[in-house]
Amino acid sequence: MIEDLDGRVAVVTGGASGIGLAMGEAFLKAGMTVVLSDVDGEALELQVARLSATFSDQIGGQVCDVTDNDAVVGLANSVRDRHGPVHVLCNNAGVAPAAAILQSTPSQWKWTFDINVLGVAHGVLAFVPQMVEAGIGHVVNTASQAGLATNTRCGVYAASKHAVVGLSEALYRELDGTPIGVSCLCPNAVSTSIFDVARLRPDWVEVAETDDDIQEAFSGVVRDNGIAPALVADEVVEAVQTGKFWVFTHQVTKRIALSRFEDLQTGGVSLNLQDLTRVTPTNMKATTETNR
Repeated sequence: MIEDLDGRVAVVTGGASGIGLAMGEAFLKAGMTVVLSDVDGEALELQVARLSATFSDQIGGQVCDVTDNDAVVGLANSVRDRHGPVHVLCNNAGVAPAAAILQSTPSQWKWTFDINVLGVAHGVLAFVPQMVEAGIGHVVNTASQAGLATNTRCGVYAASKHAVVGLSEALYRELDGTPIGVSCLCPNAVSTSIFDVARLRPDWVEVAETDDDIQEAFSGVVRDNGIAPALVADEVVEAVQTGKFWVFTHQVTKRIALSRFEDLQTGGVSLNLQDLTRVTPTNMKATTETNR
């Protein structure tokens, strides 16, 4: 845990919007120097300029494609050279394709896993050894409630986020006995543009003709019913300061996750989770509860 964040250094990938931007702002308010990173250089420049008006000596930005390991290593080295050891790393960059598995394409799988899984792995491999050497650090990996449960519309996304949960749990165990902490963030619906994947989706990613309609529908529901990213950021700051592993944003998430262990007892797979995993105002009640 890093109880006192004042004067520390944080790096946030996917930091030009949504949860990543909110985490960056929360860390800035806690007195940290923050380097936001994003593949969208234009959006990143706008946000860094906006934040510089208030946090001119604390904020920086660097374009980085987390699918490129060399670029992530370059990010880690440049931040260390400019600001010293990185104390908090938020592996937050991600995309959320809304596609049933049997309607998905191989290129969708590759793109999603390159960002959501390898992007996290690249961040861990580039930054954590430096943290171990410095003797202090905390990693926050953004998974999802979809990393603990599934539905019929986001199988590709859920598979990638299950991988992030597994990576995070294994990393936590590997770092046991060191001063490096790990948190796994599993948000339910948050009002962000994560389902607006077409804006950054490369041309080589093939999608079904109906995919963009499904994406638009998901995007609208999440935007209208999701909680504010700032609420998630507050949970993350508290998790870093107290050393908590699991970070949930909604009360329903734990109930959904525990249903899997009920399935293990019965040998089946619960189909009634469709109602719990559907994004509705009933399921959008946030919680301040986080659990190690």
